[in-house]
Amino acid sequence: MSRTLIDLFSGAGGLSCGLEQAGFTPVLANEMVARFARTYQANHPFTKIITDDVRNVNEKVLHNHVDKLGEIDLIAGGPPCQGFSINAPVRSLHDARNHLFKEYLRIVGEIRPKAVLIENVPGIVSLGNGVIVRQIYEILNEMGYKVQHRILFAGHYGVPQLRFRTIFIGIKKYNGRIAFPKPQYDVNATANFQKAKELCYTVMPLERFALKPKTTVWDAISDMPKIAGGEKKTEYAYEKEPQSSYQAMLRNGSDRVTSHWCSRLSKINLERLKHIPVGGSWRDIPFDLLPAGLKKARRSDHTRRYGRLNPQDMCSTILTKCDPHWGSFFHPYQPRTISVREAARIQSFPDKYQFTGSMTEQYEQVGNAVPPLLAKAVGFCIQNMLGGDRDVCDTPQE
Repeated sequence: MSRTLIDLFSGAGGLSCGLEQAGFTPVLANEMVARFARTYQANHPFTKIITDDVRNVNEKVLHNHVDKLGEIDLIAGGPPCQGFSINAPVRSLHDARNHLFKEYLRIVGEIRPKAVLIENVPGIVSLGNGVIVRQIYEILNEMGYKVQHRILFAGHYGVPQLRFRTIFIGIKKYNGRIAFPKPQYDVNATANFQKAKELCYTVMPLERFALKPKTTVWDAISDMPKIAGGEKKTEYAYEKEPQSSYQAMLRNGSDRVTSHWCSRLSKINLERLKHIPVGGSWRDIPFDLLPAGLKKARRSDHTRRYGRLNPQDMCSTILTKCDPHWGSFFHPYQPRTISVREAARIQSFPDKYQFTGSMTEQYEQVGNAVPPLLAKAVGFCIQNMLGGDRDVCDTPQE
């Protein structure tokens, strides 16, 4: 059943992409950054998009767009998360970005959809000893929504990436338990946050037999045409058949490869890369070639910096820059970093999803996105709760 969706803080559209696969139709989106909005519009041509600061999206503007649609089924979105992130240099409640969730909730209060989905980084849970989480619960409860949150690991839903997201689900006038998607893939990851591990799923030994094998880097990118850093070709033909079911799924509906480009490595990074084996990292680089900061590092620090990806493992979290200084972004076998399209594959974007703008802007769009397969899994649970069926979802005790 197709249900209506409003996507706030939509970015390039990863959340909408996955929720569409779960049966939601985006009818309205809001994104302040024009380059993100252009990509969203290119992939959702029938969705009305408001390119403006959410604080300027007033009641009149909203109702001009949604009154004729009747009751909206779902409002989803991820208020900017940099201020919440455990990797932020300073995590402060005074950071203005930490209060944009109130603008999101203001719009929820105006539209009163059947369901609400908020996604964010794990750090939102511990910021201010949980004050943000308490406020989200209090405001939504006052509006008549039953709310629950968990921290979901993208790898459990087929994404070949070490990425965690905090997910809040609210259902209006609901008497059941809020359900979250059960892990579908046999993989666990060590979280780099401590205080909220009880909110995460852990696949237990007896559960593993019923799950699919994890999706690996090579499952995601082994069919990609060979390229050199610095090439500017806009599209490529597929040179081989899909090498995995994951590739077959993401290639569905596409007859070419786009955004398959990356920057040329500097001379010093090419020299460093010669010393890094598949699955290796900065520890394999001779001391005299290390960046100044890593010469002072303990060998237990920065475990994924200057990493060459292990094709049989998962990728570190895709960032807004696939810079080897910040993670494992060297291609397993070619002397380059992963391309925009390879990063999008690792995020689980379909190949037909087109990114606009410069290479730098496209990396930013991909890195900021919610993995569509994670969004799809959550979307199915929301569909089931709205329809009264929770068979494919977990229902944790409250």
